[in-house]
Amino acid sequence: MATQQPVTINSITEFHQLRGYPRPEHPLISVVNFDQMKTTPESEPVNIVHSFYSVALKRCFHAKMKYGQQEYDFDEGVMFFISPGQVFSIHAEKDVKHSGWSLLVHPDFLWNTPLAQKIRQFEYFSYSVHEALFLSEKEEKTILSIMQNIENEYRANIDRFSQQVIIAQLELLFTYSERFYERQFITRKISNHRVLNRLEELLTAYFAGDQLAKRGLPTVHYVADSLNISQGYLSSLLKTLTGKSTQQHIQDKLIDKAKEKLSITDLSVSEVAYELGFEQPQSFSKLFKLKTNLSPLEFRQSFN
Repeated sequence: MATQQPVTINSITEFHQLRGYPRPEHPLISVVNFDQMKTTPESEPVNIVHSFYSVALKRCFHAKMKYGQQEYDFDEGVMFFISPGQVFSIHAEKDVKHSGWSLLVHPDFLWNTPLAQKIRQFEYFSYSVHEALFLSEKEEKTILSIMQNIENEYRANIDRFSQQVIIAQLELLFTYSERFYERQFITRKISNHRVLNRLEELLTAYFAGDQLAKRGLPTVHYVADSLNISQGYLSSLLKTLTGKSTQQHIQDKLIDKAKEKLSITDLSVSEVAYELGFEQPQSFSKLFKLKTNLSPLEFRQSFN
């Protein structure tokens, strides 16, 4: 069966038409209330791509949404972020009814502002749905208040300060989102430590076999895929819990393996390097020195 080509919604006006909302008051930014939606997700195309940013806060969303390669059920209030060009699909029950709000921002609205570049650095815009942000009641009120401030501003008479005020509100919303995401990483300790345990098991198994010599060091992409989470989420989680990036965890495991080979075998430094997947022994020696402040030979000699 051929994969259905996604349908691109090129403008916020087009989005309003698809969902049965009145014409937007501003063509480049809009806050919509799901209670006012006249057409249900059931009537939408299966695969959708927006040409604008979307920040949604959904409640009672009895449907399944596929975002990238992840599928998730929305059983409670949840906030999630979609960037322009990302594919998602909604599979809804008949007569689905949900509530909440969505903030839509076209990239053209951000043109010639610092936020135009900064927004691309927010990792949550690359998150899969199963990594969405769960909010407390107080946090939800904070986000909703900012969305309503944005709506009130563009509904007022537009003047030369309007964009600046809205940009400031957007930056505040994104800053709060970063704070809440970091809180989520910390408060979900059991789940997060399970991820750490799985990461440790994955790297231990990889380094114990012959995959290093055959395939070289595992990439961040390989590790994230094996754990079934996104690279951005894994990086944020590890940074919050351990202060180290995914790449640093991989390198630390490599150095542990190198120390083992240097201390209990008679392999030369070059042979150790090749067994660890390095094409050039010099690259191995440079990394080992960087991590331990000793060359491989100096480390080995410290046992004599």
